[in-house]
Amino acid sequence: MILREFTVGPLQVRAYILGCEDTKQAIIIDPAGSEGLLAKNIEDLGLDLVAIVNTHGHPDHTCGNEKMKRLTGAPVLMHKADDELFRDPGVVAMFRAWGFEPAPPADDYLRDNQLLKVGNLSFQVLHTPGHSPGSVCLFGNGVLVTGDTLFIDAIGRTDLPGGDYDVLMKSLKSRILPLPDETIVLPGHDYGPKPTDTLGGQKRTNPYLNQLL
Repeated sequence: MILREFTVGPLQVRAYILGCEDTKQAIIIDPAGSEGLLAKNIEDLGLDLVAIVNTHGHPDHTCGNEKMKRLTGAPVLMHKADDELFRDPGVVAMFRAWGFEPAPPADDYLRDNQLLKVGNLSFQVLHTPGHSPGSVCLFGNGVLVTGDTLFIDAIGRTDLPGGDYDVLMKSLKSRILPLPDETIVLPGHDYGPKPTDTLGGQKRTNPYLNQLL
């Protein structure tokens, strides 16, 4: 598997390129800044971008969708719950006051337990509401892209529109904890003591996961 990681945008989002070495098909996850650089890396790697995937609808993760789509022609995929919530006029006004314009609507929706095919690779879509109603993680090929659901030694905030701490903890317990300990966690921000860790390591050191064991 081809994996490239980038820190982009005003809020230092972690964007990921995941690609199939055999077919050169790829997806990009949360391209929220430096879209020209990301597109050049995709081109330099000889990849065919088949989708732009958002782990959730917060504008720091979606603000690059329009430009990335224009540069690559790839469709934008997001869970329906967030695509709808973050086009609500009140929510748009709130984030516009923070300096973010709304992203265009998604081209298609991600569904819980969907297998997202990328060449010969498959990634399972895990619906993990709590940080936002439509938050998702992508699991497969030894990695778990968590967006803002799970950070290294922390979890996402739940005080923004649609956030719910109890729902997030339920998502972590039912969807994340059962995954293999050797899974590499790829979070949406580098907020912890190191950029990444195994899920088994997080079960030992993340206080939010500890209480669920």
